Amino acid sequence: MIDEIHVSNLALIRDASLAPSKGLTVLTGETGAGKTALLSACKLLCGERADATAVREGTDELVAEGRIYNGNEELVVSRRVGADGRSRVAINGSLASVGELASQVGALVDLCGQHEHQQLLKPGTHVALLDGWAGQEVGAALEQYRQALAASDAAAAELHRIQDLAQSSTARLDEARFVLQRIDAVNPREGEYEELTASLAKVEHAESLAHATELAHESLAGEGGAIDAVQKAASALEALSGIDAALGGLAESLREAGYVLEDVSREARAYRDSVDFDAELLERDQERVAALQGLMRNFGPRMVDVLDKRAQAADLVSLSDDSAEREAAAQKAYEQAEEGLRQAAVTLDSARAQAAPRFVDAVNAQLAELEMGGASLECRIEQLARGQWTKNGPSQVEFLFQPAQGMQPRPLARIASGGEISRVMLAIKAVLGDADAVETLIFDEVDAGVGGSTALALARVLARLAKSHQVIVVTHLAQIAVAGEVHYQVVKQDAESDAIPETVLVKLDEEARVNEIARMLSGEASAASIEHAKEMLAKGASLCP
Repeated sequence: MIDEIHVSNLALIRDASLAPSKGLTVLTGETGAGKTALLSACKLLCGERADATAVREGTDELVAEGRIYNGNEELVVSRRVGADGRSRVAINGSLASVGELASQVGALVDLCGQHEHQQLLKPGTHVALLDGWAGQEVGAALEQYRQALAASDAAAAELHRIQDLAQSSTARLDEARFVLQRIDAVNPREGEYEELTASLAKVEHAESLAHATELAHESLAGEGGAIDAVQKAASALEALSGIDAALGGLAESLREAGYVLEDVSREARAYRDSVDFDAELLERDQERVAALQGLMRNFGPRMVDVLDKRAQAADLVSLSDDSAEREAAAQKAYEQAEEGLRQAAVTLDSARAQAAPRFVDAVNAQLAELEMGGASLECRIEQLARGQWTKNGPSQVEFLFQPAQGMQPRPLARIASGGEISRVMLAIKAVLGDADAVETLIFDEVDAGVGGSTALALARVLARLAKSHQVIVVTHLAQIAVAGEVHYQVVKQDAESDAIPETVLVKLDEEARVNEIARMLSGEASAASIEHAKEMLAKGASLCP
């Protein structure tokens, strides 16, 4: 959801800010006032191509900034385009690419207007629209299909691996036998090297360890050692504790310290007694470590690498002995995975085939409400060749547009009118409701060539859509403008002398909104048009049933 957009030095805009509502926000203004520039700012923030000609004349760069929420995540984004055409992007204060901007922000906003910015015109997006509307009815089948596709891909990869190994050259097989023989001659086990190097250090320094622990024991527990000294000090203090009780506390602390020293003394003595210098064991461990280190030099650098090399060599040698059996087993596993995938594909196609007519009927009902002259939507599902199957399914899903009864359905990209495609998108989005992953919808040209009862129908559908989406609409129709929760007016201010004109964006209060609606109705704010505007605004809140 767009929380706020700030624009500077874009076309005729010197400085403007837009804070749309969570529901329906309307932008109005006379033709040529600069509404398109505001949409250009939204496109820049969605990762669209930058154009240096959009930089306001006489300035070095344009800036479009926005605060956008994706659920609870806040994104603060900026796009700077220099007069030299260079573009810079920042997301949450860090430099980013235009691609990152498109993936993080563009995925949250649908620009429903001119053809080149219309996601609906890309057939690859249609399957997601159908699946989103169908919900779990298709979702469960799609998940099973994707799991089956992953299993088939894994089985195919294993089959190809075994086939490649089976075709290995004699030299490669001889090398594998040599590796296996060398490593098995030492026969290392996992974790052995680490255990040996740790224990070997103790064996090599056994004499020093015994001497150190014996010295520690004697220094603590021997005659005149630390324990005796501490006990004498504690007794001396305790003898005078009757005169000063504080000395009793010190004596108690010394006796506790004595207990700790006694524990350390016993443990040091026990450690000394456990030290056993075994020359044969030392020599044997040293030889073993040297053998393991030799393997790591040749097949390492780590012991885990040595063990991996052995596993690979053993696999290749084993395959040379029973390659036919292993390839047959892998082939069977692949065929079983393919059969499971085929069944999952049939189930998925069937679920979509059942959902598609109901989705199309719901969209066509919306088109009828929008009075689109008998226009309708069709959904075509065509099975793809096995090699073209993707994670989205085994078939291509595409919506076709029939302008009127009796006419040939055509791809949506061939709809000539920007207004028509915007209204088709509006109908689809209204049907999707909460199932739509895109939260913010920006409509331009949706009211092109519309008036009368169709204008009222448009207003009703937009207001209803704003219950589940953030909707921003650029409109010339008063019937739509009165339905907005927030109303902005785009005003072009003529410049004095040779200065450049400036486009200003004004958030309208109640009185100013009445005047703007009156202007839209009659071209001027006359007494009659003002009264009419007040009546329309009073009814605007009840447009959505």
